[in-house]
Amino acid sequence: MQNHNNPLLPRLCHWLAGALSITLLSISGAFAQPAPGDTFVHLFEWRWSDIATECEQHLGPKGYAGIQVSPPQEHIQGDAWWTRYQPVSFTIDNSRSGTRAEFIDMVQRCDAAGVDIYVDAVINHTAAGSGVGTNGSNYSYGTSYPEFSTNDFHAPCDISGSDYASNAWAVRNCRLVGLPDLDTGAEYVRQTLANYLNDLINIGVKGFRLDASKHMSPTDINAITSRLNGNPYIFQEVIDLGGEAVSAGEYLSGGDVTEFRYSAELGNQFKNGQLNWLQNFGESWGFISGGSAVVFTDNHDNQRGHGAGGSNVLTYKDGSLYDLSNVFMLAWPYGYPKVMSSFDFSDSEAGPPSAPVHNNGNLNCYGSDWKCEHRWRPIANMVAFRSAVGDQPVNNWWDNGSNQIAFGRGDAGFVIINREGNQLTRTFSTNLPEGEYCNVIDGDFDNGSCSGEILWVNAQGQVDVSLDGMTAAAIHRDARVGTDPEPEPEPEPDTINANSICLSNQTGYSNPHIYYWSPSPSGALASTTWPGEAMTAQGDYHCFDPGVALSSLNIVFNDNGGAQTSDLTYTGDGCYSNGQWQSLEQCGFTVDDGTQTSPSPSESTYVCYDNANGFSNPHMHFWNASPSGVLADSNWPGVVLEANNGFYCYDTGAELTDLNVVFNDNGGAQTADLTMTGGNTCYQNGQWTALSNCGVSAP
Repeated sequence: MQNHNNPLLPRLCHWLAGALSITLLSISGAFAQPAPGDTFVHLFEWRWSDIATECEQHLGPKGYAGIQVSPPQEHIQGDAWWTRYQPVSFTIDNSRSGTRAEFIDMVQRCDAAGVDIYVDAVINHTAAGSGVGTNGSNYSYGTSYPEFSTNDFHAPCDISGSDYASNAWAVRNCRLVGLPDLDTGAEYVRQTLANYLNDLINIGVKGFRLDASKHMSPTDINAITSRLNGNPYIFQEVIDLGGEAVSAGEYLSGGDVTEFRYSAELGNQFKNGQLNWLQNFGESWGFISGGSAVVFTDNHDNQRGHGAGGSNVLTYKDGSLYDLSNVFMLAWPYGYPKVMSSFDFSDSEAGPPSAPVHNNGNLNCYGSDWKCEHRWRPIANMVAFRSAVGDQPVNNWWDNGSNQIAFGRGDAGFVIINREGNQLTRTFSTNLPEGEYCNVIDGDFDNGSCSGEILWVNAQGQVDVSLDGMTAAAIHRDARVGTDPEPEPEPEPDTINANSICLSNQTGYSNPHIYYWSPSPSGALASTTWPGEAMTAQGDYHCFDPGVALSSLNIVFNDNGGAQTSDLTYTGDGCYSNGQWQSLEQCGFTVDDGTQTSPSPSESTYVCYDNANGFSNPHMHFWNASPSGVLADSNWPGVVLEANNGFYCYDTGAELTDLNVVFNDNGGAQTADLTMTGGNTCYQNGQWTALSNCGVSAP
């Protein structure tokens, strides 16, 4: 009998949501932590192929840091959304979202777009009933699964409603709505679950939401996560509204924790309370520390009336009120915010639409299938606002004593929210620099221009705003348009070696490299293999020091083998900007000799040979320079030597203490292998001596 016909399901479907809410856990000290300005999104029940496309087309460009994806393991068959939360096996070959190959493709494409994948990991229990899973595996209630059998579960007992108030042991060891409870204290179970998570990590998954963490001992969770490879981000789902036997605070040693009180109280204030009460929203309201909290306006459980929050929870069905609550969440400095992306539903147990989100080039959002709240302008554009303000503190708070509020985030952003029906017109004080800013709630900012309202901040930091009822405005330093009448002072120029070759960051390369060949003087620098050498960040540029003075060099700048420039030729001007070569000084650098891009030869850089062998075309081949790395080995027969007062010389451009040398006649007759040591750089009468003893001066 298929599981979706199991008689346990009527009560499973009403209890499962509240018990299995989604969270992102991050373990203090041992596991990764999000940056202060990060935001992630829950693409609930999306297909792997849709998520990959969404990373490339929207999430990456908009700056989302991560995605919570639905549980990828094999699950019971059926149409309801909660079938994903009943594991049959811990393989990811086939689930409702797609195949293992599609999952791997999604992870790789999202990573390339700069977006991390967080897997919703269901490790507390297995499926109820008996049947065949989505990958063809047989299972039988509490006794037989591909990885587990009877002895791998806690002794049968069921959690009763009264246990939540007084019996933590039962909450953590008995069956949640009849689901077989894995014995997470057993070594075999712990290792099997860790193997599943490590398989995902090896694919490239960057984090996990640990489902139903409240129903596992913190000790057991930590014993499992301590076996994980690398340092994934981890957050634990613990529903805690206070007054229960199990509290969120018990899990803080093991990572971040979902703060359900945030969702309940935020919805209550926007629906029933006053926004001016939000001035100290956070720990003083009894919440856990913001640095350990995952927060959301709604999640897949409580938007269906299950879990915490009840009728106070705001969802996509609340329209502009939902917009405003998300604007506040993304502007307010508490927790790691998760944006919900839903599908349309009237039946709280219905599964996802059959049509994909990305359907043959058409976006299936906003209608009766997928709601795509993460794409709504007031939400999507506030992701960049949060990134811009980072961890800057709240300042310049203003309210009208009721439901009109405004506040700044340091000198990086300012937001105004009008939750009343009447218009709000006022001059606000900000800490933003003078200039024009895009109101990102009203329009999109792109390449310096704004498709909506532009707000002017004057020299005193004041901005005039007029807002209709139930709307908001937000400006930030990364959405600045027009010309700043008082530009910020230019930073002091970087001091750089005169031989350096620099590339302007206008290319947009994330990992700039320099590939080069055919140096002049010939042999002065060994050619590289593709994609060349990594370049070092220097202010608004990336630079490479070849360690030798060059008169010319063929170059291709590239993004670690990806995007690349055309073939370029360096001829002495070392800065490539706006499609042309300029001097390092023209790009704002201070060159370390103060006057020129090539240092003057000196007694420790200038190597000379008396040509006692009578070579017609003297060359010098060299290798093993000391200090190591200051001079690349030459290619045979080496560099051409230039006549100087009866000697033949070459400026290495590097301060040397030792160098292996062979003087030769352009690859023909040659000396023995010679070793220049101690700063004696002139070879005369079969021995090395100081340059001054040869009567030669560096030019």
